[in-house]
Amino acid sequence: MQLVAQWPRLSERGTGKGRAAYRRVPDIASPGATDKHVTDTHVTGMHVTDTQHATDARLTDARVTGAGTAGSAIAGSGEGAAVRGGSVAVVGGSIAGSAFAGAAARLGAERVVVLERSPGRLEDRGVGICTHNDRFDELVRAGHLAEDTRRHRLTIRRWVTRGPVGEGDGRDGRGRALWGQPFPFHSHHWAVLWQALRERAPEQVEFRLGATVTAVGGDAEGAWVEEADGVRHTHDLVIGADGYRSVVRAAVCPQAAPEFAGYVCWRGSYDAALLADLPGGAAVWPEEECITVCYRGGQVVIYRIPGLAPGSTQVNWVFYAPTPAWLRPDGPTGIPAGALTAGQLDGLRQLADRHLPPYWAGLVTLTPRERTFLQPVYDLATPRRTAGRLLLGGDAATVVRPHNTSGAVKALQDAHAFEQAGRAGGSWPALLASYDRERSAVGRELVDLGRTLGRAQVTDAPDWSAMDGPAMTAWWQHQLTGSGGFGGHALGRTEPSP
Repeated sequence: MQLVAQWPRLSERGTGKGRAAYRRVPDIASPGATDKHVTDTHVTGMHVTDTQHATDARLTDARVTGAGTAGSAIAGSGEGAAVRGGSVAVVGGSIAGSAFAGAAARLGAERVVVLERSPGRLEDRGVGICTHNDRFDELVRAGHLAEDTRRHRLTIRRWVTRGPVGEGDGRDGRGRALWGQPFPFHSHHWAVLWQALRERAPEQVEFRLGATVTAVGGDAEGAWVEEADGVRHTHDLVIGADGYRSVVRAAVCPQAAPEFAGYVCWRGSYDAALLADLPGGAAVWPEEECITVCYRGGQVVIYRIPGLAPGSTQVNWVFYAPTPAWLRPDGPTGIPAGALTAGQLDGLRQLADRHLPPYWAGLVTLTPRERTFLQPVYDLATPRRTAGRLLLGGDAATVVRPHNTSGAVKALQDAHAFEQAGRAGGSWPALLASYDRERSAVGRELVDLGRTLGRAQVTDAPDWSAMDGPAMTAWWQHQLTGSGGFGGHALGRTEPSP
C-alpha cells in the first residue's frame, strides 16, 4: 500500500526556496549571534516543545559537525541491523528532529539528512522549557544530553492568588500564598538546549536549511520525500518531526488533527535585569522559585531561564487565559512575536492588571512587544506512529498541553525509544512495531494528563480564595490519580508513574 500526503497550503507561508546544505550552528552567545524573530519553523504552536521554536543564532555556511560524543548507553557497533548502512530523512530540525537524527546516525545509518524548512535564520522567542531533575539525569546517562548543558535550578513552586478585597496583596505585592509545592526541575532556554543537541550530532548528519517538504509517501520497502522544487528523494526511512501540522502525520494517520482546548496562552520573555524597574526589584522573587498565579479562568506560570550568553538570566512567563474575542483559531497557529497590535497588547495589560497581584502584573507588562506572542492551546494523540517506512516523533506524534511540563522530555524520549528499538530489532518491521508499541501508550497518557490538568487549573478551576495548603495538596493529588507523567515518564516506562 502506498502512503502519500502533501503539505497543507495553509502553512506554506514564509518558506524559502533556496537550500543551505551542510550548515554549522555557531555558538549562540558569540558576537555573530543575534536575536531574531522571523517566520515559524514548521508551525506556530502553543507550548514548550520541539517544532515551533528555533534559535536566536545566525547560521553560517559550513558542515554541521558535532562532537559525536554519545554516552556509553547508546554507543556500540554490533546492533541496529535494520538502519545500518541505510538512508534516513528527518523532516524538521528542531529538538525532536535533531535528537532523531543523532539516534539514526548512531544506529549506523550511512546517510542522515535533516530537512529544515526555515531558510537560514530560525525563529526564537526566548521560550523557556523545564525538565524534571530525574528525567534530565536519565537523558544524560543515556547520552542524549551533556551533563554541563546550561540550565537554571528550580526547587519550589509557589502558588499564589490575589488577596481578599480589603486585605490587599501583601507588602511586596506578591499576593496571598496558597501552597509551596516541591519542584525538582531545571529550566532551559529553548535555543540553548537545541544547540546542545545540534552540537552532539554525529558527523554524518546533514542539516539542510530552506528545504520545505511538500509531500511524503512510501510503503513497506522504502519511503520518499518531495520538496518544493518537485524533486523526490528516496530513503529507507522518513521520520516526521515536523510538528503540529505535520505533512508526515497526514500520510501516517490522515484522520488525526490537533483539537483546540478552548483557551490560549500568551507568552513572553526578557532580560532579568529589567526586574529592577519593579517595586522591590528582583529581590522580591527568589531565583529558585517557579511562580503560579491563579485566577478564575486561568493562571500564569513564571520562572527564570538561562540567557543566551553564559551567566545571563531571562524571565519567562506563560499566561493561560480565555480566548480573546478577536482571535479566530483555525488551526494551531498563533500570533508570532512582534506581530501583536497595540490594542491586543493593551488587552493583555488589562488582563494582567485585573487578575494578578501587582508585582506579577508588573512583571508581565515589562515584556517588550517583540518578545510577546500568543498561542492557542491544542492537543492530539495519534492512533499510531508508524505506517510503512514512515515514523512520527515529537509533536508530529503527540501534542500535549504545556501544563504537563514534559514537552522537551517527550521529544527526547521518543528519539531514545527509536534508538533502543533499532538496537533490539533486526528488521524494519520489528523496529517500527517496537517503537510504536512503546511510545503510543505513553503519548496517550500524557495527552490525557494534560487535559486533566487543563480542566483543573483553567477551565474548571476551584475557587482559589477558599484554598489553603492542605486543600491544594489534596487537589493536586486528585489530578494525578490514575495518571502518570507530570514532568515526563521515567525513561523506558510505559505504565503510569506512581
